[in-house]
Amino acid sequence: MGKILILGGSGLVGKALINEFKHGYDVYGTYSTKFITNLPEDRQFQLEVQDISKMIEIISSIQPDSVISCIRGEFDQQLKFHKELAEVLRNMKSKLYFFSTTNVFDGDFSKPHTETDLTIAESDYGNFKIECENILKDILDERVKIIRIPAIWGVDSPRWNSMKESIKKNNVIDVYSNLECNNLSDVQLGIQLRYIMEHNLKGIFHFCSVDTMTQSQFYEQLFNSMGAEMNLLKNNTYQDSSNTYYFALKSTRDDIPDSHQTTNREIISYLIG
Repeated sequence: MGKILILGGSGLVGKALINEFKHGYDVYGTYSTKFITNLPEDRQFQLEVQDISKMIEIISSIQPDSVISCIRGEFDQQLKFHKELAEVLRNMKSKLYFFSTTNVFDGDFSKPHTETDLTIAESDYGNFKIECENILKDILDERVKIIRIPAIWGVDSPRWNSMKESIKKNNVIDVYSNLECNNLSDVQLGIQLRYIMEHNLKGIFHFCSVDTMTQSQFYEQLFNSMGAEMNLLKNNTYQDSSNTYYFALKSTRDDIPDSHQTTNREIISYLIG
């Protein structure tokens, strides 16, 4: 049974990964302010992203085989945290799985982007993630696996809960009718990560639905499935243009089977239950 340490275990991604790995693995997690509800108390540690010495102490104590980072915090603090994390792991046999984002491509909306595309970002968030990816690769080389993800949905996710609350209060939700996106469920994310870990796959991974929809189409299908009033959706055009834009990932890897892939329609079905 391998030891897994999930940095940021109390968030949406972290909790989904704990649910996936707690059967068959020795799982530990860290949290910032809220306890991790799906992990025993003796397997979790309070950790702020600025507390480098405590991070080093936790890793030295656990000696994990794999470290998964989905920790959040100020960008400058995260950069320092991940650089020090990589330096600690450099002298260990541990592998690092780092969660990145579609935003590393938010400087180019002309197409969905694959794992081999050069990153190009305009946002501070996208540029921070690019810098973090590069630091980790420079220090750990093939022992770091970069996992880029789009919008993550779960049955108790902030995004899903916010949408349901807006419907309940008859609040208008703004969506783009010309922005093609893909999505992913928290459960499917855990399934895909477990596969790449257990098959020792290397490199960069794009975890995402295999298809894209415009943001408005995705919400319209959710509203239809819920029986919600369509007039609560306000369609806008991204960049005030009639052109089609893509804020989407695409995977060209052939080492993850079709059985581990998902579609937008399956994500909607999962949310509706």
